[in-house]
Amino acid sequence: MKTAVITGITGQDGSYLAELLLAKGYRVVGMVRRASTENFERIAAVRDRIELRQADLLDQLSLIDLLRATMPDEIYNLAAQSFVPTSWVQPMLTAEFDAVGVTRLLEAIRLVVPTARFYQASSSEMFGQVLETPQRETTPFYPRSPYGVAKVYGHFITVNYRESYGLFACSGILFNHESPRRGREFVTRKVADGAARIKLGLAQELRLGNLEARRDWGFAGDYVEAMWRMLQQPTPEDYVVATGESHSVRELVEAAFGCVGLDWKQYVREDPSLLRPAEVEHLIGDSTKARRVLGWVPRVSFRELVEMMVRADLDRLRPA
Repeated sequence: MKTAVITGITGQDGSYLAELLLAKGYRVVGMVRRASTENFERIAAVRDRIELRQADLLDQLSLIDLLRATMPDEIYNLAAQSFVPTSWVQPMLTAEFDAVGVTRLLEAIRLVVPTARFYQASSSEMFGQVLETPQRETTPFYPRSPYGVAKVYGHFITVNYRESYGLFACSGILFNHESPRRGREFVTRKVADGAARIKLGLAQELRLGNLEARRDWGFAGDYVEAMWRMLQQPTPEDYVVATGESHSVRELVEAAFGCVGLDWKQYVREDPSLLRPAEVEHLIGDSTKARRVLGWVPRVSFRELVEMMVRADLDRLRPA
């Protein structure tokens, strides 16, 4: 039985990855931070089948202790300050988690389990003000937020530990991936939740920022399979994971409100206060390498994804 450590196991990706690895017969250990309130909602269905251990990307010794106690075969680093707008409000904390935290974990791996395989969650936000469309593994990075900048550091420190110490360390450059487990601060979930609330008479309007921003949106449940496949390869490499389709926030809104039979123009208001200091206008990924080498393909379409999210929020919000 292989042992996998997942940082960020209580998040969207961590919960889907835990379910995938359990189905494959893994012993799954989730790293959680000590907090005054614990949110295990996303992993409730598998809580009794996984081990949770306390450690923190801000604390080097706790990471060393975690790896010594579990001796994992695979480590998936999904923990991060992952909300781009928050990175403008808390840029130093974002750097500590998303940049320096990756280094702490890699150093712990080098010292304790140098033969373990490591996955780093890189991001399409690293491309930022894109220099090439679509974006692929060789596209230069031009991040446009403290989050994107920190993720570039995390990406390249992973490359450096791979090339300097011979670690099996790879990064998945994942484009936007969503699900009903997405946090409600993210635009896809904000739209799905807003459409459901308006349909049920629980809200009258939905305020959004840039409706013209375009993203490559896929289903998180599909994307965690790509993470696992990367660590099963004979050599560690980096991969773009994306659908290859681009949709605007406006299209997202149209699809979500269409699911509940409403005209979005009557309810959605553009709010300048929700605009980013530096906008990322258009992201679309070329996942040719992942499809060819990993045999990975996305299964859930954009429309299916939006409907899945809206239906889940309707079910959640309806009176019992």
